[in-house]
Amino acid sequence: MYMDGNGRLGRFLMNAMLVTGGYAWTVVPVERRKPYMEALEKASTGQDIAGFSAFIGKLIREQTRTPLKRPT
Repeated sequence: MYMDGNGRLGRFLMNAMLVTGGYAWTVVPVERRKPYMEALEKASTGQDIAGFSAFIGKLIREQTRTPLKRPT
């Protein structure tokens, strides 16, 4: 584990668990980085995962209904 964190690895592991559980691969869009980081900070330093869980759950629901366009 890296003391400064490793977001790419963390998001990859999150998605590996989501896919294993039957959920869609979920991407945090760049334009939603600020609320993602705020929710992650509360979960990390305040040990309050409710906001982070709600944020990720919302992304999962949105991207299940309307998958993000893949780069061409």
